Amino acid sequence: MTPRTGLWLVGARGGIAATVAVGLAALKQGAAATTGLVTEGPRLGPLVERLDPIRWDSLVLGGHDIRSTPLAEAARLLENQNGALPHGSAAAYADELAEADRRIRPGVAFRSGPAIERLTEAGCLHEAATPRAAIDQIRADLEAFAADNSLDRVVVVFLGSTEPPVDTASLPARWEELGKTLSDSAGCPLRASSLYAIAAIEAGMPFVNFTPSLGSDCEAIDELARQRAVCHAGRDGKTGETLLKTVLAPMFAERNLEVMSWVGHNIFGNRDGEVLDDPEHKATKVHSKDAVLPPILGYAPQTLVSIESIRSLGDWKTAWDHVHFRGFMGVPMTLQLTWQGCDSALAAPLVLDLARLIDLAQRHGEAGVVRPLAGFFKSPMGASTSDFGAQSRELVDWVASLNGAAS
Repeated sequence: MTPRTGLWLVGARGGIAATVAVGLAALKQGAAATTGLVTEGPRLGPLVERLDPIRWDSLVLGGHDIRSTPLAEAARLLENQNGALPHGSAAAYADELAEADRRIRPGVAFRSGPAIERLTEAGCLHEAATPRAAIDQIRADLEAFAADNSLDRVVVVFLGSTEPPVDTASLPARWEELGKTLSDSAGCPLRASSLYAIAAIEAGMPFVNFTPSLGSDCEAIDELARQRAVCHAGRDGKTGETLLKTVLAPMFAERNLEVMSWVGHNIFGNRDGEVLDDPEHKATKVHSKDAVLPPILGYAPQTLVSIESIRSLGDWKTAWDHVHFRGFMGVPMTLQLTWQGCDSALAAPLVLDLARLIDLAQRHGEAGVVRPLAGFFKSPMGASTSDFGAQSRELVDWVASLNGAAS
């Protein structure tokens, strides 16, 4: 009998989650191609297939959210945003969307920042007295999801809006010390994304942070994950402009061309754009996008990353990049490029890929940060390189090694 796996999405009523729900329903009915799915691609697909990965028809969706928008309405909104979903998707998969809707529970917004708090709707928030109480409620929801749906395994993916930065230098390095802060709301340095990570890890469920928020990216939470033999990965899904940076920067490095400056201007709409319009939240995202070049180039060129919310664009994002570089005998040259993409359509297949891959890691006895998943993220935890080509080779080699262990 095929094992049943749960995919629990935090931010379950957002654009990415709605696209995951529609895409999964289409995959189950054979109505969608596997374009965009790395685990179905020509290099990785055959290796993953030999490991008996999560089957799309055995995947069950649930999640948390701080809003009440039905998934069908979220899907219709995407349909109307210049075809961010194929027209008629919400109607075609209305039953599947309604079924997933019934499994969505009120979320947690502990210290999530002013822009996220403004989005919170009445009746959609767990009012917990302490961070520990919030963690216990999240864990209870996760375990009820597994029990009620007869699931063999559950993967948790954080898709919530971007939180303000956390001063990681002030965080305790040991789980025992960090855990003590959870009983005091005033003294706890964490935000909601990390409470979700802790709850998932304590429940024995692998955790993926697809956002720039802190999530599980600190020594103490990684220690907890290794103690509990649970896998985790993140952070900040790499889908657009930064993906191009990690592909193009190695070219300049290998050709010994000096990058003098790299400017990127990003505009997009949707709820993510609304949240990132707040400077406190924007700082987290800008840092994530701006940190990839020095490790690849070996030096730090002048950089500028700007992010602006343009409501009319909906789920579509545009990035203009201007690269000023120097060649032989100091001759200055430029590369200019434009990237236009649909945010949710780029991200949703990666969420499904990550669910498959971190589930394989957990089943093969790994624990802590799954470093070979670095290529999926802008700020990858534990990564040895930011070079996308090298990251892709590492991923293929890792899956091949799992095949060796399974044989």
